[in-house]
Amino acid sequence: MLYLDTSVVVALLTMEPRTTEVTEWFAELQHAPVCSDWLLTEFSGAISMKVRIGQLSEAHAKRVRKEFGVLAAGGLRLVPVSRTAFGRAAEIVATHKHALRAGDSLHLAVALELGADQMATLDTTLAENAKRNGLELVRFGS
Repeated sequence: MLYLDTSVVVALLTMEPRTTEVTEWFAELQHAPVCSDWLLTEFSGAISMKVRIGQLSEAHAKRVRKEFGVLAAGGLRLVPVSRTAFGRAAEIVATHKHALRAGDSLHLAVALELGADQMATLDTTLAENAKRNGLELVRFGS
């Protein structure tokens, strides 16, 4: 099972340094990747930040949010975040030396709870932690 992090969805739907590689990779997928419902909030926050810092206009953000709605409804398999995953995320993020942020620890905890064997992320710290926990990382542009 492939778990997809928000960073990949942001690159898929907005202009990011790895957008071309992510878009090509996503087009080749045979099965819908899995994401937690946390994606809904985190993606919205990322788009709002892009508007605040001037990377996206309000009109462009509106189009991106609409595209995200279509993707979330059909191109992704969204799963709820369990109380167990929240607890495990709290344990994961408490390990200071791993430098994982709270939202990313939640992604990792859900992926582990679901038994995912792969993770797609553009976040280096999340990637290191996913690998440390036995997940294979997707290589973009390989």
